[in-house]
Amino acid sequence: MYLSTEKKAELFKNHGRLKSEKDTGSPESQIALFTYRIQHLTEHLKTNKKDHSSRLSLLKLVGKRRSLLNYLIKNDIERYRAIIAELGIRK
Repeated sequence: MYLSTEKKAELFKNHGRLKSEKDTGSPESQIALFTYRIQHLTEHLKTNKKDHSSRLSLLKLVGKRRSLLNYLIKNDIERYRAIIAELGIRK
């Protein structure tokens, strides 16, 4: 599988609020995980253009990430700006 346990732990450690592998619930760590999965699915869809189930999954992930980013905008704009700059995503 493309996303191993070690890779997940690394994502949570690098992007979580507590900077530990167990910080899986913070919006920053979830956004980082969704961004990694979105990048993987985007590359997959470049080669498999007719894979509509993966396309639907990609759209759902983008919506989930967008809602988490909206949550961060409403509650803490500085955390939003930090995660946007760190991951290189934009609105």
